[in-house]
Amino acid sequence: MKKTLVSALTTALVVGAASTTFAAANPFSDVPADHWAYDAVSQLAADGVIEGYGDTTFRGNQNITRYEMAQMIAKAMAKTDVSAADKALIDKLAAEFSDELNNLGVRVSNLERNADKVKWNGEARYQYWSQRDKDAGTRSNDDELLLRLEPSAEVNKNWHVNARIDAYTDLAKDSADTKEPYHGDSQDTNLDLVRVYAQGDYHNFQVKLGKFNPIDDDSIFDTEFSGGQVTFGDKMTLTLGAGRLDVSDVAASNDAKLVSKEDTANYQFAGIGYENGKFTGGVDYHHLNADKFQYQKENGTAQSDEKNANIWLVKAGYAFDHTNALNGFYANNTSADDLNKAWSAEYDYKGADAENKGTWGAWAAYRYLGDNTALFSTFDAVLQGQKAWEVGANYTPFRNVVTTLRYANGKNIATDNKIENLYGELEFFF
Repeated sequence: MKKTLVSALTTALVVGAASTTFAAANPFSDVPADHWAYDAVSQLAADGVIEGYGDTTFRGNQNITRYEMAQMIAKAMAKTDVSAADKALIDKLAAEFSDELNNLGVRVSNLERNADKVKWNGEARYQYWSQRDKDAGTRSNDDELLLRLEPSAEVNKNWHVNARIDAYTDLAKDSADTKEPYHGDSQDTNLDLVRVYAQGDYHNFQVKLGKFNPIDDDSIFDTEFSGGQVTFGDKMTLTLGAGRLDVSDVAASNDAKLVSKEDTANYQFAGIGYENGKFTGGVDYHHLNADKFQYQKENGTAQSDEKNANIWLVKAGYAFDHTNALNGFYANNTSADDLNKAWSAEYDYKGADAENKGTWGAWAAYRYLGDNTALFSTFDAVLQGQKAWEVGANYTPFRNVVTTLRYANGKNIATDNKIENLYGELEFFF
């Protein structure tokens, strides 16, 4: 470390390690009484901040190591009679030399950042759905309140534990028992531990363990599974994951799937992604194994003894500037003959930013969401099993308050009935 012991004294003095009077005897033979640092060296030695080299020498003109500097900082941190400004500088130095201080066994609250180890984010959300089948003459309306808490806890510099807790209230029923119309996920209680997982971040490598979202959660796999995932790379990434996935709420159309009582599937996925400035893209694969995925032929007999869903997905996005962007995907379940495709193309203009009052955005999209491929569709206006145009907009009227409105018009893929859906939400972020 290119800093001499003598110059380091200035730092030690500023951080309040020395007292305001310098009356201590000088223990070092190589620091004469007429040296400019004589008083500082003497007092720092008396205060126990510096010790020299054990042979009565201080060697103030030589470079010091980071370990030696950490020793001085550790002793300065033990002082209690320091000003607020000096304490702030001690904290800054402690952060810079945290690794060395940890090796010394120094455990200080500001280094461990106990107060900052656990962070809580969340939102309160009001949601409204109106879904209409024009040909059948049916309509369903529903609204719901959602409270979402998302804690994140630091384990060490590489590992964090993350979670998401959702609480629901069905306003129409004034009840905690809700059913989300756009996903079909039945909530038996008003409190749901949606996610809990540990995440380790290293150079060009990330690992997740627990219950969390898989890849493609922004399109056809907006769900959680229990297992593990590893990601390698930076701009070009390879992601591999495996575990168990609840499929009890996956819709089973009578003409495409056999009835099954099996609610959990073995699940594996892999994906190759690329991101470089304005362009993002990727190719992903999802494999599920359960009785529910034993697909039928047209005559109602099983296609085979295999009970698999094999879904391939290609996705791409391009941001022309900060205002205009295109994105889309195409997916195919190669194990099914019917309702086996899903795709979406969307144009985005601007976008509401929760942090900035007055920001807004709008979009237009066409989505085709076959039941056997869009198993866990994330879209709020165009639902699983529908093909439709969607338009929408969002706006931030106040900081951390965002409103969103979506409208879809199209058809049910299986029945060809005309559909019309409306979705709105009001979000309060904290």
